[in-house]
Amino acid sequence: MPVFVILIIFAFSFYLFYKVKFYRTKKPMEKQWLSAKSSIALGIFVFFFGLNQLFLFHSTVSLVVGIIFMIVGLASSWAGYKAYKHYLPFAVKESKQG
Repeated sequence: MPVFVILIIFAFSFYLFYKVKFYRTKKPMEKQWLSAKSSIALGIFVFFFGLNQLFLFHSTVSLVVGIIFMIVGLASSWAGYKAYKHYLPFAVKESKQG
């Protein structure tokens, strides 16, 4: 489905954007914060990739692989969100200090 392809491309683009920002910054807490954001984007990418597999191919193998990708993507996004919430106050404090 074209909608999933567009969402996959956007998620991967955000992942690359945050990884480039991660390597360009020197502040350690901002690095962790950006890493968490890229983890969320990568999880969303994997989730939509798995969801797209469910609609493209109608076999048992693609069903199992798609469900596994969706579970891994949701878990990665959830872990990234938890890390994002954890590092956000530290990154804000670090940016105010200098």
